[in-house]
Parts: sequence; structure tokens; C-alpha cells
Amino acid sequence: MSNEKPVVQTVPVAPLKIAALDSCLELGKKVNNYLLSFKENVIKEETHSPLFSSYHEDTYLVECCCPRFGTGEAKGVLKESIRGKDLFIMVDVCNYSLTYTVNGHLNHMSPDDHYQDLKRIISAAKGKAHRINVIMPFLYESRQHKRTKRESLDCALALQELVDMGVSNIITFDAHDPRVQNAIPLHGFDSFNPPYQFMKALLRAEPDLLVDKEHLMIVSPDEGAMHRAVYFSNVLGVDMGMFYKRRDYSVIVNGKNPIVAHEFLGTDINGKDVIVVDDMISSGGSMLDVARQIKERGAGRVFVCTTFGLFTDGFQQFDEYYAKGYIDRVITTNLTYLPPEALEKPYFLIADMSKFIALIIESLNHDLTIGAVMSPTEKLHVLLEKHRAKQKKESEN
Repeated sequence: MSNEKPVVQTVPVAPLKIAALDSCLELGKKVNNYLLSFKENVIKEETHSPLFSSYHEDTYLVECCCPRFGTGEAKGVLKESIRGKDLFIMVDVCNYSLTYTVNGHLNHMSPDDHYQDLKRIISAAKGKAHRINVIMPFLYESRQHKRTKRESLDCALALQELVDMGVSNIITFDAHDPRVQNAIPLHGFDSFNPPYQFMKALLRAEPDLLVDKEHLMIVSPDEGAMHRAVYFSNVLGVDMGMFYKRRDYSVIVNGKNPIVAHEFLGTDINGKDVIVVDDMISSGGSMLDVARQIKERGAGRVFVCTTFGLFTDGFQQFDEYYAKGYIDRVITTNLTYLPPEALEKPYFLIADMSKFIALIIESLNHDLTIGAVMSPTEKLHVLLEKHRAKQKKESEN
């Protein structure tokens, strides 16, 4: 199966339906549009086959909602039958923009609220779907993935609860630690990464970027993001470096040991553009500190690539660092909710993941291998060849 254009060689597992919860509705609509365009191409070839009758749909989105009572209690409602369907439920547990009232008091929805709504929609399906798949871009409680003291294992428990409710496949992105899937070893769990979408967005915004060892370097902001940086540097053919966090383990602030300093390991950065890769920006404090240190070491432009832009402390500090020249671009995906003000920032870029998700859904719906979708290496090489050819042509002119 091509990464760009699905080639359908098998019949669907079952007719496809997507239940995009309110938290993920905008992304769900984009995914639906891509799926409709995929199916339209297949219809031209398979018009008369009854096996592809579900391709003659105006939409694959199922109307669903989770209305609440005055006490804050809720229920899940599916507004059409999903009997015999291959149901994909999409939820964004980080969408804090949605609200509800509890005895007249306004509440913003937390990850716990979104997770409960997911379970409500699964329950509303009443076991009648042919198969239930959950697309949860930011894995619920994934930052609490291992036990170090007397602590709960929230993510593992959630995964077990979902499969106990009948979920066959769980699809997530850039899981904080994919080994959490060991909690459900006999069920489908896939964690996808967006390096191709990052580079596509970056090269489109910075057409003069030179991708070679002399002009570009990949940096990991901590030891946890090393595997991402190693992959990037190997595929792009450039050097990499790493910062490690020196923490004060005698103190706990906001549930974690505070960072005393970021120490750098790697070759000389001076004069090179730098791509900093990580899975998320929470408050952004440590990422910005890394960017400042990179600039102080003589780097050219600094591009921050992160799968989830949560921005829990807002954009004020990012604005200040951009004004001071510490960061040049912040690239994040549209997998989680982004406030409208983010789109107005001159340094902010979005790596659109909707087509990627549509390809994943299409592959699973046809029981096709997702190996080609999971590994973007070939696509990255093609993208770099086009970029270099374009730069060469412009220099000749």
C-alpha cells in the first residue's frame, strides 16, 4: 500500500463508520474528507461490486454526543445504528476548551472527563459493532506509565479497561513510552510518529534550509527523546546532540523533581541550523531553556518540532523568546486542541495529520499491513530529494 494513495486489493473488514467525539470533531471532519476522496477513486474501478457498497457514502461520520444533566452526570448517545460496522472512535483527551455545568458552576473538561465520554460511546454501541477501534492521539494518562514508588498505573489500567469493553485496536501517536502496551499484549496497539509531517511543514516554510552535516543538526532536549533524534539524524544524514536534565531529587514541585540545569552532549553547534525534537510541549519551560542554550552556543536558526503542543502556561514566554531570537519556528501537529491564538503567532506552524490518520483507518479497515504507513523513511527520502532538486534549480537560475 502506498503511503500517499491507498491501493485497495482486499475487501473491507466491515462497512466503515467514524464516531468523532466533540473533543476531536474538527480533526474527524478532515479525516472523513480524505477517506471520501480515497473511496471515490476506488468506486471508479469497483463500481459494480456489492462488496464495496459502503463506498457510496456521503459521510463516514456518525452523529454522537454526551449530554449532561444538571448534576454533571452524563450519558453517551449514538444517533444512528452501527450494527455490523467497523467503528473508529476518535477522542482528544487534552481538549480543555469544552465546558459543562455542575449545579450551575462552569467546569472545563479534563482528560478524565474525555475518557469517561469515550467509555460512554463504547457502551452506547452495545456490542453491536463488528469491531471497535479507538483513535486517541494523546494517550490517556501516558505520562504516568510506570511505577517508581507507591503510585498508580493509570495508563495501563485504562488500556485494560478499554479492551475489557470490547475495543480491538488502540491507535495513538508518539506514546510517551510505547512499552505501556505490555499491559494488553494480546490486543492491537499502535503508536505512530510524525517525522515526515514535521519536515514537510518545515521545508515548506523554510525553502532555503540546507539539509546536510555542515548546515543542520538534530538535538534531543532530554534523554527520553533520544530515539526520535537518532531516527531524524540518520534519515536526514546529519549529526545529533543531546541535552540531559540535571534535577534536584531532594525536592518535589508540581509532582516532579525540579530541573537544576540542562547539560549538552554533542558536536559543535556554532553556525548550524538546529531542529529540536520532542513528543510534547507542556508548559514549554525546559524546551525554551534548551533553545536559549542552543542559541548561546552560536546556532543559526532554531526549529522546535513537537507532536503535542499543550501550552499549559500560554504563549507569553514563547512570544518573549521569539522576540529575543531564541526560537524561529515552533511546529506542532493538530492531533490535540490548539487555541485560536496559536494560529496567529508568526513562529507557529501546524503539521496536518488528518491524511495520515485517514491512511491508517483505510489500512485497518481493509486488514492491510500498516508497516509502510508506520515507517516514513522512504517518504522522507523522496521529500528531501525534491527539496534539494528545487534548491539546485533555483541556484542555477
